[in-house]
Amino acid sequence: MAKTKSVYVCQNCGAESVKWLGRCPSCNEWNTFVEERITKETKNRAGLVDVSRNAIPKPLKEIETSNEKRIDTRVGELNRILGGGIVPGSILLLGGEPGIGKSTLALQLALGMNHQKVLYVSGEESARQVKIRADRINPANQDCLILNETLLENILTQIENVQPDLVVIDSIQTLYTDTIESSPGSVSQIRETAAALLRYGKTSGVPVILIGHITKDGSIAGPKVLEHIVDVVLQFEGDQNYLYRILRSSKNRFGSTSEIGIFEMQSSGLVEVTNPSEILLSHRDEQFSGIAVAATIDGARPFLIETQSLVSTAVYGTPQRSTTGFDQRRLNMLLAVLERRAGFRLANKDVFLNIAGGLKVSDPAIDLAVIAAILSSTLDVPIPGTTCFSAEVGLSGEIRPVNRLDQRVAEANKLGMTRMFVSRYNTKGIDNGGKSCKIVPIGRIEELVRHLFGREKVD
Repeated sequence: MAKTKSVYVCQNCGAESVKWLGRCPSCNEWNTFVEERITKETKNRAGLVDVSRNAIPKPLKEIETSNEKRIDTRVGELNRILGGGIVPGSILLLGGEPGIGKSTLALQLALGMNHQKVLYVSGEESARQVKIRADRINPANQDCLILNETLLENILTQIENVQPDLVVIDSIQTLYTDTIESSPGSVSQIRETAAALLRYGKTSGVPVILIGHITKDGSIAGPKVLEHIVDVVLQFEGDQNYLYRILRSSKNRFGSTSEIGIFEMQSSGLVEVTNPSEILLSHRDEQFSGIAVAATIDGARPFLIETQSLVSTAVYGTPQRSTTGFDQRRLNMLLAVLERRAGFRLANKDVFLNIAGGLKVSDPAIDLAVIAAILSSTLDVPIPGTTCFSAEVGLSGEIRPVNRLDQRVAEANKLGMTRMFVSRYNTKGIDNGGKSCKIVPIGRIEELVRHLFGREKVD
């Protein structure tokens, strides 16, 4: 006979309590405890076989290993992030903001896998809505099956009948199981449904892709155990006002987490961006002040990005500091360094900084380009478009070295740059290979001002 108990579960971190608490002792959030009734069945949950009872310990040398062939996703950017494709039996979690393109990417993946039977479980959209999106993407896989269901037991039954090669769940927050008397999306439901799908994937060898919602602070909704039990966690980022999307891997048991993929959202779906530097740089016939090109690295991919700055006299009493795609606190630090080390007076100046393309950059190597753009806007002197920068700026005004400079130099050479400013402590072992890009080593901000504008200080 089923046993029922009532517990209070924190909807933020998943902590449980036998009574209601105003503040969660685990995550310190207020009013997050919700009462949930949990029914424990004497039979196996979700009709799955308990394989742990048949497991026996084996010596490490007797365990056989085989290089299983990965499943090609037909999406080059995704294959590179995953380390060559999807590993059979793996569980992937794809998170991102609403409207960023999670469902589009998952459906595009399902439609592109020819000669593979894919079961796409949609708990948020009707079959007609999915068909409209599929027609826009131009479907090629006739073996892509659409299922509108949110009850876990029914989904597992259809999976057993269909025997797919890949399962896509959109989304994990919409699923629920009858063994728990809480609403879909609660911590208990997410934990149980994800665990059941994990057991299915590991026992059958069929990979499962889970689409997850995120909270207002950017983390994946639900208990943290959801990210622990899956094999790969992918984050889909981007600004809805721009066309570019970045796919990052924050966890990957079968590959590196330093790779990123860049996509462009178009009417026909997501298009891979194989050379982001050419797209992120503006090709102008006329030079403008306040623009500097930075050689940055995101993950393991180097690319050149345009840094735009505008410095103007403050109309109102308090000067404004506004950034897009860059940390505002770091901008304040760089402005303080400029004032102290380069004589840049900013007490009555408004400073606006923008990273072109809507991307968010956290690489410290962009510091030198930010300072160059601010100086260029202040003096209203344009910087040549074939000049790029790659160095970190310290509080004392010194130009600090950055890692993997050889990859940055190679990317600058590929894009036709003729001059690249780097730290003088970063030139050891750099072989430019006789390329056209000249390496200019500098040690302090004053040297940058002298090289670019022919003066020691900014008046």
